Amino acid sequence: MIRHRLAAAFLLLAATLLSGCGYNAMQSGDEAIKAAWAEVLNQYQRRADLIPNLVRTVEGFAQQEREVLTRVTEARARVGAIQATPELLNDPAAFEQFQQAQGELSGALSRLLVVAEAYPDLKSDQNFRDLQAQLEGTENRITVARNRYIEAIRAYNTLVRQFPTNLTAMIFGYQPKPTFSVQNEAEISKPPEVSFGTSG
Repeated sequence: MIRHRLAAAFLLLAATLLSGCGYNAMQSGDEAIKAAWAEVLNQYQRRADLIPNLVRTVEGFAQQEREVLTRVTEARARVGAIQATPELLNDPAAFEQFQQAQGELSGALSRLLVVAEAYPDLKSDQNFRDLQAQLEGTENRITVARNRYIEAIRAYNTLVRQFPTNLTAMIFGYQPKPTFSVQNEAEISKPPEVSFGTSG
């Protein structure tokens, strides 16, 4: 009977210590990061899904722009080849590779949209304008999702580095997680430039 009471008291003490040392906050932070990351991936996937139709539409009006179209298609393929699992968040090198692939795709899309400016018939095409509007909306959602992820990472990384919760992090193997680079953070703070005028 005394053994049961001691065991219960020990469990109660352990639970109190764990809750007071940041363990539960780290669990919550980790889950918030996973949720924010899932939304980032969801929006990146939405953008990737728009690309084939965008490329086909531009190709219909500007077949001579083969190099630009090929670069967009290849950049999309590189993005699709990266396994963006939650484990990627614990691997700074893999996260950097993911970031670089998304940056290359953004650059290729920007070049494609600049090329489109030279084709008034393309700019006035309803299908192209619909795709452009969807892409602009998706870029806005990517910005919001990335900013939420950056904030979740900031809160979590602060928790695992602060004393005394850093001791709990060390005991349970919680490490700071990678975030988007300063260069990319500056880039995403700008509004996306995806708008086109209609031909007059």
